Amino acid sequence: MEKEKTFMGQPRGLSTLFFTEMWERFSYYGMRAILLYYMYDAVTSGGLGLEKGTAVAIMSIYGSLVYMSSIVGGWISDRLLGSHKTVFFGGVLIMFGHIVLATPFGLPALFISMILIVIGTGMLKSNVSSMVGHLYSPKDLRRDAGFSIFYMGINIGSLIAPIIVGGLGQNVNYHLGFSIAAIGMFFGLLQYHFQGKKTLNNIGTQVTNPLVGAEKSAFFKRLVVAVAVVVVLFGGAALLGQLTVDFFINSISVLGILLPVYYFTSMLRSKDVTPDEKQKVRAYIPLFLSAIVFWSLEEQGSSILALFAAERTQSTLFGIHIPASMYQTLNPLFVVLLTPVFVWLWTKMGKKQPTTEVKFAIGLIFAGLSFVLLMFPSMFFGVDQRVSPMWLVASFFIMIVGEMCLSPVGLSVTTKLAPKAFEAQTIAIWLLADASSQAINAQIARFYTPSTEGMYFGVVGGIAVVVGIGLYLIRKPIRHLIGEIH
Repeated sequence: MEKEKTFMGQPRGLSTLFFTEMWERFSYYGMRAILLYYMYDAVTSGGLGLEKGTAVAIMSIYGSLVYMSSIVGGWISDRLLGSHKTVFFGGVLIMFGHIVLATPFGLPALFISMILIVIGTGMLKSNVSSMVGHLYSPKDLRRDAGFSIFYMGINIGSLIAPIIVGGLGQNVNYHLGFSIAAIGMFFGLLQYHFQGKKTLNNIGTQVTNPLVGAEKSAFFKRLVVAVAVVVVLFGGAALLGQLTVDFFINSISVLGILLPVYYFTSMLRSKDVTPDEKQKVRAYIPLFLSAIVFWSLEEQGSSILALFAAERTQSTLFGIHIPASMYQTLNPLFVVLLTPVFVWLWTKMGKKQPTTEVKFAIGLIFAGLSFVLLMFPSMFFGVDQRVSPMWLVASFFIMIVGEMCLSPVGLSVTTKLAPKAFEAQTIAIWLLADASSQAINAQIARFYTPSTEGMYFGVVGGIAVVVGIGLYLIRKPIRHLIGEIH
């Protein structure tokens, strides 16, 4: 028999999805590296001139909506288009979103681009991860290693984006930077379309739970009700003079908490989910809640830690000037460096590797320690002087050690525990953990001030450590519900 062609020892389709997600993340993280500074930079410097607190809150809500929309993308895949088409159309919307942001039309362009990128990312991100899961049989021990390789592709794009987009955006022109982000997504679409014809076969072409018959009319009725609720809510706020940025932020924060509750309830009550699948959904809930805590810390890299980089760290390291946006490369850089280590480790350990719930606990503890570390600069040096960038470098490194234990493993276990009728939507729910975390961040970020810096990092980091220890203590009940999946 002809030997199977592989990509790093994995199915060839992983190559297509690896590079598709790499270019998508290049476009998203390139935009994100300069978006905060673009929003609060003075108009005369090419920015929008917003207040810093408002800019940080918008960043958190933007991130929350991006991941929240994964629910919509998962539903479109499961009920209408299938994963393959949904990924492609999502990429098209993302590309046009960056093109709009590259135009010099200020706040209107920002909000239009946000809508396009939010919807497009929701359609692409959850479904491309679901397609990775379909490359493997349920008992294929390459799965965790394969997701780690896929995760490295995500972070290669995230690594080079701040260097190219951030450098051009901060040093030349913000809109030029956003244009480069659009070009990156265009390359991703080309690669996905042409290479995918050869490597993905029929993966993601089938609609797993098509919308038929009476369900269609029921869906459109619910859609009309949902739109009416939104119109009444925001229209009423406008009439009362309460339609402010804070009102919008608070509304999205509440939605970020209610959506997971709704979806887990739907899965546990659905007649299309078997009793065995419902048991696995119950096992997944504590992992999901733990992921919310983890992402709450990790996602502050583009908001709170971005402010820390701009205002609290020295502008040079070893005599080299470092733009604040360049610190956004630390997260993906450490992921790229550590991924081969963890791929080797999980592969070497095989069946002896820690179980999923233990990996989650380890990841949470490391994430908490990365914030606890940043409590010390204000204690040692006060808040009136800039400190060595190595504090931030060390914090990012510790965070990524935790991320390597939790994030790719979380993607992998989600594909294994997902009920068939909610397949793509379950991947979307995993991304919804990120959405919920950023909705929470939009609320807690207001407590970060120069005078509360040390306490902020200590309290937030300490909570993550405690949750990690608690998860480890309840590992046996979780393992009983998960069963033989490892």
